[in-house]
Amino acid sequence: MMREEDFEYKVAASGRVNIIGEHIDYCGGKVMPAALSLKNTVYVRPNGTDTINISWTTLPDTVSLNISERENYRHLKYGNYQAGSALLWQKAGHKLVGCDMLQDCKVPFGSGLSSSAAIEVSTIAALATVAGEKFDNVEVALCAQSAEREYAGVNCGIMDQYASACGKKGMAMLLDCKTLECDYLPLELGAYSLVITDCCKPHSLADSKYNERRSETEEALKILQKRLDITCLADITPVQFSQCAHMLPRVLRMRAEHVVNECQRVRTAAQAMRAGNIELLGRLINQSHASLKNLYQTTGFEPDVLVEAAQNYPECIGSRLTGGGFGGCTISLVKTECVPEFKDYLLKAYARRTSYNAVCYDAEISDGITVEKLK
Repeated sequence: MMREEDFEYKVAASGRVNIIGEHIDYCGGKVMPAALSLKNTVYVRPNGTDTINISWTTLPDTVSLNISERENYRHLKYGNYQAGSALLWQKAGHKLVGCDMLQDCKVPFGSGLSSSAAIEVSTIAALATVAGEKFDNVEVALCAQSAEREYAGVNCGIMDQYASACGKKGMAMLLDCKTLECDYLPLELGAYSLVITDCCKPHSLADSKYNERRSETEEALKILQKRLDITCLADITPVQFSQCAHMLPRVLRMRAEHVVNECQRVRTAAQAMRAGNIELLGRLINQSHASLKNLYQTTGFEPDVLVEAAQNYPECIGSRLTGGGFGGCTISLVKTECVPEFKDYLLKAYARRTSYNAVCYDAEISDGITVEKLK
């Protein structure tokens, strides 16, 4: 059994929470994620061979990847994300060396907090570090996104991997997913705190309708491009959409309406945060969830129960599902002094109406990739 003290480097990348801007990263919109102190940590050392050995702190298994046979590892029970990350990093022209890895993931799986992105980003950063290569965080994020698409089968946008790689402590990120320009906004919530709650309903984006939603937005874009000179749905203003919405079939119109209005909510939320108007931010968060539920249809019974209960709590000014949807976590803006009472209330209210027990996570807004030399 390998131990942490046996390794040369400690490389970590963050899970993420998305304050607002859901399902618009793959539509070219601006989003507002933040990196979390919940991380995937990779302990790594060179081993002088042509093999990458991967073990886990929570699993008895060990997976060995031959550097020259990377294409043979697409259907692993464990290690699929790591194998895909290694393959795409090498395909991008980077050197791989034989090494031993111990993976320790503190991002809850299936929570909507991007455990997969944290695994991909930290694995690539660890591979570069052990090979003696300096890396660019944005390139790591882009490569990790490719691994998610090609190996996990999730046609994701760039938000999760970018936040995991490039997050900054105490900062929200206003990320333009079309240009990758990023402004950092202090996540100063005044008298309020952010509460993250997991509905604990098992789900997988690869098995959900996530890819279907992306295909629907792409279809809507093609139709609207017959009238508008646009490259992505995020280019459309609410006024333009009101003039062209009739061109779309009902379902595609619903999906596009969510995207257009969510892009506007992100712009307004950034203004609210800069002005310290947290109450407006809370209202926008509530509107975002209503849109995800009624127009984009990516919530589900359990997340809706959590959000409804939170929104009924007097000192909660905003709550919504965060992440890809169909399960996972909600975020709630709650008066700081009321957080303990709110958590107790929320978990009990949820348990009364569902067959699951929800969990609240304690996490801070953190840096993305970190590298520490151990010896």
